[in-house]
Order: sequence, then structure tokens, then C-alpha cells
Amino acid sequence: MPPITALLHTENDALRLGRCLETVYPCDHILVVDHGSRDETVAIARDYGARVIAAVPGASTAHYAGLADPAWVFCLDPRESVSESLAADLYEWRLHPGAPTVPAFSVFLREERTDGWLQMPHAETRLVPENWNRWRGFLPQDDLHAVAFEGELLRFTFP
Repeated sequence: MPPITALLHTENDALRLGRCLETVYPCDHILVVDHGSRDETVAIARDYGARVIAAVPGASTAHYAGLADPAWVFCLDPRESVSESLAADLYEWRLHPGAPTVPAFSVFLREERTDGWLQMPHAETRLVPENWNRWRGFLPQDDLHAVAFEGELLRFTFP
């Protein structure tokens, strides 16, 4: 069963972090890179069993992914939550990982808006091997060959 480490970058995310961490139960480990939070973010992350490290100025996301336990790295934003269907997909993949030639996995997102939920038009690459080297900010760069899970991430825009 391939292990998964959830990787999140935080900064003053105490109001939303608990909701996110409640849903990463398919992951074996949680790694939180904190960028100088001045609220209860770090304490909340530790309450959920996360390994918290302080962000290093100039360090790349690849650097932090390399600090994850040997695993696949599942990148999330603190505003996001794993839907039940995505959690089921992750468990199913872990039981039957399939062909080792899959470079990465992507997920669809639904974003909360004032007028309801908006389904984003394309899947984003989010589950990558620990040696992934293509990043856009804190998230993996999209890979055209990534296999999409059927479940989705929910992005909450309100606390």
C-alpha cells in the first residue's frame, strides 16, 4: 500500500485548517509548512498530528516535498477539504495502486461561491511522487498524463 503524505502551506489559517485536516484521513502523514502564523494555526496542526516545520525563505516546494516521509505527496490548500468520494478513491488506489507508469494523479475541484458551488472546468494535479520536480507555487504543475480521480476537493472561500 503506497503511503501518502498530505502537504499544506499555512499562514494564519486557524479558522479553516481544522476542517481541512479532518478530511485527510486517507493520508498516513501530514506535513504543514508554516509561513509565520501569528494565530493558532500551528497548535491546531499539531492537535491533528501534523509535523509542523517553519518555512525557510527561498526554499522551493520541491524542498518541502523532499522532507515528506517516503511517499506520494498530496498537496492541499488549507481552504480545501477532501470529499468522501475522493477519500474513497484514495483508499481504493492505495489497495490497488495499478501501473507504476502513472506519473501523477489529478483531482477536480468545486469552489464555494456566494451563489452556490462552481465546478472547476479541469482537474488539477495534486498527488505526486516524492521526487516530483515541477511546481507552480505551492502546488504541482499540471501534468497532461496525470490520471484523474473521480472524487473531488471542496474549496471553501468563507471561514
